[in-house]
Amino acid sequence: MLGQRKTMKAKTAKQLGFILYEGPSALDCAPIVVIATLETSNAKTGNMIQTWIIRSDINPLEASALALDVAICGHCPHRRATGGACYVNIGQAPMGIFKAYQRGRYPKFNLEDHAHYFAGRKIRLGAYGDPAAAPFGAWQHALDLTSGHTGYTHQINHKGFDRRYLKVCMVSADSPRQALKFQAQGAKTFRVAMASDDLFASEIECRADSDGIQCIDCGLCDGARQNIAIAVHGSLASRFKTSLIASTGTGA
Repeated sequence: MLGQRKTMKAKTAKQLGFILYEGPSALDCAPIVVIATLETSNAKTGNMIQTWIIRSDINPLEASALALDVAICGHCPHRRATGGACYVNIGQAPMGIFKAYQRGRYPKFNLEDHAHYFAGRKIRLGAYGDPAAAPFGAWQHALDLTSGHTGYTHQINHKGFDRRYLKVCMVSADSPRQALKFQAQGAKTFRVAMASDDLFASEIECRADSDGIQCIDCGLCDGARQNIAIAVHGSLASRFKTSLIASTGTGA
């Protein structure tokens, strides 16, 4: 009725995501944070939960420019600070997530209160950053709750590498030689290749490239089933040369 005071419901902010881990990097002990975001418009992956491994004390652009991203990427040869061909546009999603983190938009994940946000979903370990930068246990709840995942790591040669990651992550390979070496160590590999490179008999081309199948529907990059190869892509793809990777032996 007119003149009658109405009770207004307070608006609640939409839940954007959660902090899965906040603490020292497993790669160099610098402070990092792992954030899971709940929605994405990424056409390649489909609407998987995305996870971001970033420095917690410095924004991603600065971290990259100063080569402090070693805390989240290790010595990945694709880091931009070392002239690599990383396809991630650091100034977009990683920067936006860092700013939201600074504003306190991501609560710490609590199993009792937040499990339903993950249950039955599929999750991408490392939309930016390497999953192995965090302790393996940081991912356990997410892996237990979700119905499938993808993940990639460049850290198999890191002295502190937790080999449990081989059960949940593809090992990134940057040359044919590396792929064979890592496969011999029991890993499933995800090989970045030149468009002119051939596939090994043990590999298939990324199905997003060959058949237009989204990661959410494919799920082969779970570290357990299949070796994959993909033609180098992204705005800096021209920097990538298989021959350079093969001669330097980097990739960890």
